[in-house]
Amino acid sequence: MDIVLLIKAAIMGVVEGLTEFLPISSTGHLILAGALLGFDDDKAKVFDIAIQTGAIFAVILVYWQKIRDTVLALPTERQAQRFALNVLIAFVPAVILGLLYGKAIKAHLFTPVVVASMFIIGGFIIIWAERRQQSQPSATRVHDVDAMTAMDALKVGLAQCTAMIPGMSRSGATIIGGMLFGLSRKAATDFSFFLAIPTLIGAGAYSLVKDRALLSVADAPMFAVGLVMSFLSAWLCIRWLLRFISTHSFVGFAYYRIVFGVVVLTTAWTGTVNWTA
Repeated sequence: MDIVLLIKAAIMGVVEGLTEFLPISSTGHLILAGALLGFDDDKAKVFDIAIQTGAIFAVILVYWQKIRDTVLALPTERQAQRFALNVLIAFVPAVILGLLYGKAIKAHLFTPVVVASMFIIGGFIIIWAERRQQSQPSATRVHDVDAMTAMDALKVGLAQCTAMIPGMSRSGATIIGGMLFGLSRKAATDFSFFLAIPTLIGAGAYSLVKDRALLSVADAPMFAVGLVMSFLSAWLCIRWLLRFISTHSFVGFAYYRIVFGVVVLTTAWTGTVNWTA
């Protein structure tokens, strides 16, 4: 058993769990962390996607009551049916675009410079969205996920597609996109969590099946460590974030994105850090 490899897997799992549901791009952080750790070959890319499942288990645990009530009420209650349909509607665009362009995006855009650039662009978008919501409070018309329409769900689903560009952030795209489309910060965050369940489980399963030839039984400990660390760190992060957004905006994350992106670009251009080694 390679202890160094397991330590790297644990670090990557923590990075995934802490960043998956914040608007700062888990994929971007995994690419950058992988570049620094030398954990960025084809098998590592499959690992990065697979351990997202651990973070999803954390979402299911935190939102278990809502998920259970919805499933039990699906046969009879219109509200539960509408909520489930909205999640499905928001999920479909990413499936279609992922199947059509996922391979090309992985081949050409999964680089530290692209990630850093998207960090910066996404940061400015967050600042704009937060200022817009503060200056136009009447534009916020949906305060609970159960009040969302099918069109609201479709818009959030289309916003999620922008996160196929690494560094843009799936959570950031869905939360900030939802806010721009009239959802409150809380409603947008909740729906982003629910939408993550089919999106990330689907992505992880697809990647494992598609790239199964790269894997072997010997990889099981590495994946197990990554999944456990992803689950634990994501569970802590989700509980913290739900408390945080009740009294704070996402502007702090925007400045973090901008500063971090500038640092990565600067160190890459000056040769201080060889991010693509």
